Amino acid sequence: MNYIDTHIHIDGAEFDEDRQLVISRAREAGVTRMLVPAIDLPSLDTVMSVCRQNPGFAYPMLGLHPEEVRADYVSVLEQMRQRLTPDIIAIGEVGLDYYWSREFEKEQADAFERQVQWSCETGLPLMIHCRKAQNELVAILRRYRDRLPGGVFHCFTGNAIEAAQLLEFDNFVLGIGGVLTFKKSLLPQTLAHVPLDRIVLETDAPYMAPVPMRGKRNESAYLVYVIQRLAEVYGVSEEEVARATTATALRTFKKIV
Repeated sequence: MNYIDTHIHIDGAEFDEDRQLVISRAREAGVTRMLVPAIDLPSLDTVMSVCRQNPGFAYPMLGLHPEEVRADYVSVLEQMRQRLTPDIIAIGEVGLDYYWSREFEKEQADAFERQVQWSCETGLPLMIHCRKAQNELVAILRRYRDRLPGGVFHCFTGNAIEAAQLLEFDNFVLGIGGVLTFKKSLLPQTLAHVPLDRIVLETDAPYMAPVPMRGKRNESAYLVYVIQRLAEVYGVSEEEVARATTATALRTFKKIV
């Protein structure tokens, strides 16, 4: 059973002591590829380093995370744009996050829109982070609806209405991870309204570890627990979940084939 982790921060300091062991465990568990998002300029260096060390397995994304948007965001984006090499497989992790603060609300919106424009110009899919900002985010995306190449709404945890609104965008899918396994999660009910071919697997490791690993550092090998829960939700085999989500990831991220 082979599958893809479409979102893991394997470059993070949390993995500095045993990164290659984590990657080995992932391979043994059936993971065939890891997609690694940048969040700011320094992380772009660590993302590229890890991906160069694991060719054909770890693939880099480039983007400025909304929580990293500051007053100097225009300069940061200009520097990032210059590093948009053919190795980059997606624009991410980008989006809007008004959960903690709206201090840089306008800057976040402008930064996101600029990066959406990169996606349209390059044909690279988007890896989108959205928290407490779906209406604002959808309004920006609608301006580019006819040009968007697609992408992932990462770490989706919303309801059926929110899912339907996001899936109105062609070639976009929902990233599903450990939250699905949480006891109080409403995702199982939401996914009853979402076709299996509109979701991909992700960990967001080191965060959001699934039950029974909740509270521990997450890693790609733990995707087996997400797959088990998805198989229950959709009433199909674990192998079918792995096959369908892999096909969707390959369709979404054309550079990883």
